[in-house]
Amino acid sequence: MSNIATTTSGSLPRTQALIEANAARALADDGFSLQSTTELDELTARAVSDVVEKQRAAGITLVGDGEFGKAMSNPVDYGAWWSYSFQRVSGLSLTEVNAFNEAPVRSEPGAVRLTSFLDRRDRQLFPAVYAEAVEVGRNATAFPTTTGPLAYRGQDAVASDIRNLKSALADGEQGFLTAIAPGSASRVRNEHYATDEEHLFAWADALREEYRAIVDAGLILQLDDPSLAENWDQINPAPTVAEYQAFTRLRVEALNHAIAGLPKEQVRLHLCWGSWHGPHTTDIELQDILPVILQANVGSISFEAANARHEHEFGVWADAAVPDDLVLVPGVVGHATNVVEHPELVAQRIRRFTGIVGADRVIASTDCGLGGRIHPDLAWAKLAALGEGARRA
Repeated sequence: MSNIATTTSGSLPRTQALIEANAARALADDGFSLQSTTELDELTARAVSDVVEKQRAAGITLVGDGEFGKAMSNPVDYGAWWSYSFQRVSGLSLTEVNAFNEAPVRSEPGAVRLTSFLDRRDRQLFPAVYAEAVEVGRNATAFPTTTGPLAYRGQDAVASDIRNLKSALADGEQGFLTAIAPGSASRVRNEHYATDEEHLFAWADALREEYRAIVDAGLILQLDDPSLAENWDQINPAPTVAEYQAFTRLRVEALNHAIAGLPKEQVRLHLCWGSWHGPHTTDIELQDILPVILQANVGSISFEAANARHEHEFGVWADAAVPDDLVLVPGVVGHATNVVEHPELVAQRIRRFTGIVGADRVIASTDCGLGGRIHPDLAWAKLAALGEGARRA
């Protein structure tokens, strides 16, 4: 048995039955909160048990619930990791203008602001590609706006996630649950708080309860924060690297505020450049953001290291001031291609990082979530390649 631990970055393919059951859920009066039923709860529990067993069979040693408690009502859905939070935080409502249809915003020196999602710079460089070849699927719910004070209301939902995963774990087996980080959550439109910073820290305060519940249950908490890297593409025109670092540092501070007092060895940060299948030519380089990311008070960092835009950056970790107790969780199989990685390539990718920090501080993983992004058969073939590659490494 290999000494290289393995995991995933969270999302795994939902069963057709689970997708259909979520698609059939009724909406509350607010127009975006999904109602649950006893039948759906029981179906989800069974699906989590099955997906945990499938992960074990593929060679995954640190398993998750596949994010099955986060509604996905369509086979292709890039937003379930985010939209679930709308079900668990009050102070949100549907408005005519939201994060996806608002007008473009222009930044200026000293005033860095996110533009609309449809005004991203990569989209502007490749309009025909995004119009014809980049499938993003359909989200389970509409995206709301912050229109009142934010507060956590997801106690029952996170308790269900915890119960389903812990019931599926074997004695002594560790598991993890994902939760959105404040920086990513706060990208919904704000019509209540006086400043973006107040909005950001309001999300941190609201989500803190979810984070503590997961950690108190003895599970690993993975904080999903692709915004730390992908915000660069959503600032138009591009800021200087120094301006972006300052912009990102505030989001890391909000993250640290939200997890203050939690044992860092139970907290994992997931960093990525967004999992949509676009060109990604305007991704910021890892070397420009890693010094800021390393200020996060977490025990491990999950990051993309397999896709064609970022695989070459493994050497950045060798040059960085990586804390002696930080565990690296590199993606060694990817969501960005239908090609299933050869196990020997997976082993080579793993060895790049064990050569930097040692085998005891590397957990081999996926670049990003596989559920809702590639065909389920490909996802499980990639996880099998991940397990075999870890054994070879």
